[in-house]
Amino acid sequence: MEETSASVVNWVAEGTLEVLQIYKLLQYVREKNKAQINKMVDVGVSNLLNLTEPKQGLGALYQASLDRDEDLVRFLLSLGAHPDIQDKKGCTPLMLAAQLGYFNIVFLLITNHANVNLTDEEGKGVLFYCISPAKEHALCLQMALGCNADVNNVSDSGKPLLVFACEHAKDCENLCINILEKGADPNAVNQLTGCSALMEASKAGAVKLVRAILQKGGNPDMLDQEGRCAAHFAAEGGFLEVLQVLSAYSADLGISSTKGNTPLHFAAAGSFNECCRFLAQRGCNPKLKNLEGQLPSQVAKSNGHKAALKELKKAEKMHVKLSAADAINPNELWAVTLHDWSCEHETTLRKAFEMAEGLDKRVENISVENFVSSLQAHQAPVSNENLQRIIMEHDKNRESVVNINDFFKGLKYLQKAFVISSYAPKQAKKEKGSKEKKSGKSAPSLPICIMPPEQISIREDSGLPYYLIEIYQPFTDSNRFNPDRPPIHPIENDSAWYIDESEKTYTNIHYCVKTGDLESLSLAFTQQVPVDVKDQFFKTPLMTACSCGNYQVAKFLISLRADVNAADQFNWTPLHHACHAGHVDITIMLVQSGAVVDAVAMNGATPLMRAIESCRFSCVEYLIKAGANVMAKNKRDQNCLDIAINYGDARIIALLMAKFSRKDKEKPTLKTASSAQEKMRIRSPAPLVSAAVKKDLRDNIIVKNPKFKIRSGTNKSDISFVPKTLWGKHLTNSSQHTEK
Repeated sequence: MEETSASVVNWVAEGTLEVLQIYKLLQYVREKNKAQINKMVDVGVSNLLNLTEPKQGLGALYQASLDRDEDLVRFLLSLGAHPDIQDKKGCTPLMLAAQLGYFNIVFLLITNHANVNLTDEEGKGVLFYCISPAKEHALCLQMALGCNADVNNVSDSGKPLLVFACEHAKDCENLCINILEKGADPNAVNQLTGCSALMEASKAGAVKLVRAILQKGGNPDMLDQEGRCAAHFAAEGGFLEVLQVLSAYSADLGISSTKGNTPLHFAAAGSFNECCRFLAQRGCNPKLKNLEGQLPSQVAKSNGHKAALKELKKAEKMHVKLSAADAINPNELWAVTLHDWSCEHETTLRKAFEMAEGLDKRVENISVENFVSSLQAHQAPVSNENLQRIIMEHDKNRESVVNINDFFKGLKYLQKAFVISSYAPKQAKKEKGSKEKKSGKSAPSLPICIMPPEQISIREDSGLPYYLIEIYQPFTDSNRFNPDRPPIHPIENDSAWYIDESEKTYTNIHYCVKTGDLESLSLAFTQQVPVDVKDQFFKTPLMTACSCGNYQVAKFLISLRADVNAADQFNWTPLHHACHAGHVDITIMLVQSGAVVDAVAMNGATPLMRAIESCRFSCVEYLIKAGANVMAKNKRDQNCLDIAINYGDARIIALLMAKFSRKDKEKPTLKTASSAQEKMRIRSPAPLVSAAVKKDLRDNIIVKNPKFKIRSGTNKSDISFVPKTLWGKHLTNSSQHTEK
């Protein structure tokens, strides 16, 4: 047992007995067996609870913190576990818990006097491990800062904590501000690259962080080893607001790097035309070439950025015009800087003006004396001479009063194109009395239909969705066995005794279906994964197998009783997918397995229509033989023949037309028979008509069907008049005689 130094706490197990006992203790910690832990601490080697195993340096408290077992951590601390035990890399349980976001473990360790200023072998303290966008890491950071953790900690590679945090400012802006407020050096610099915290914040476009660093005294003109300043990084990313804040703090926006590039070169390369306009107005020379001999306008032209090129050409003309000896600049650099500064500090200045006037409400006009004193108290970037010029522009009537709103607008001493308000997004003006014109653009695309998170089935053990399955990894020594030389008997394969078990890896079940990974699929189904599990796009594994044409996987899934009539969000069944992809063998297997041949999708399409779209003749032919309805119509009122004509496959068109012609031949026969039956229902003539007059009514039918041909032997109907009563002398019978 050995303590390596006064600041580093690390007792590595030595000797066989200590090594065996620490491994046994770690096993009990993983099993959360408090009774055995207590027993081993009592009867084991001395200081067993603080020993670490020799490979990675894991200790009992470290393992409990890794498992996020708050109760077990409290139990180990009560037994005398040292909270600052470090592993082989110098990482303490506190660093581990902070890195994983286990704020409850961090709180427990800090309350037990864990040292927040210890560093690992790279010189990083616990605050380095708290830099992450999660809320849990923010809580860990607050607790560590509350214990006076070193905010100016510098790693062995020369990277300060604030610079490291600002590298992640895009996601951790608030964490950087918290570190800065606790006293971090705003001018901290990476000793390896010379990049400052302000440069990293500008690179990320974090306006709030840039403002906070400058308020704390950050130097905006600091250069890295390539001669770049914060303005270079802001221009490279096209962050106009960052450039405006830098200009408000009197940053030099015309600095050239060691390669001769100004911020204007970077803005031109990125096609940031508004940044180009702002930089040219704030003193960046548009006629300055880099070491490659290129102007910013040439950089924009070579990259095809027309909007940026237009702004740069304007800036070049203005620069040439103002370079003349007798030229007067109406927008001097000091005036533009003052305007940027006043807009940046508008809220603070308004409150100062109110206090100077002794009012609690918002003021519009202020006396010249109070105006000057307030600006000087807040260290306005303007000389006394230029300040008098500003006052003269705002007090032309010599009333000793300055309108505050006019001062903040800046239009009294600057042209409209140079004020900050000119960079605000402009709203499109509507013409009076004119009707809104319909845009010629197409309708916006519909969002992809995704299953709501609450409807996705989640595993209880890992918390992952069921469609993410474990990849099967063969547990075999590849140096001894391979597919060409497998073990003769399973007992011969003793790889499990000397090969470490690999970590579980999860992948999408549909990826395994596409690649034909039957081993992983079999493993998943033995782990109670449903065979008809749907992913976030409502697709089952069988649908994927049908669409990608993997016959073996489809056969395997059907053998496991996969639902051949399952539907996705568009009511497509596996048969729809198979027919749409044109896989005949899978189509035959699905139909033989009970798939509905005429299943209707959301738009009314049947599998036969999808097969027609795939232009696969054998697939269409099989579906027709299987009884698919060729007369079915979709919601566009198109039948199968219409779709076939649109796709232009001559063989399929001929097949469908033949099917349609057979249908048409069957229809007239049925119609004639039915009409004959209706005619037969007509009552026979009155008994007074002679039997000779009775004829077959079918001979008197006039057929209107043009396809029906009149036979030559057809009897013509007799249209002669046959009276129902025969007039003349009747023989009188006995009844008639009595009546008379």
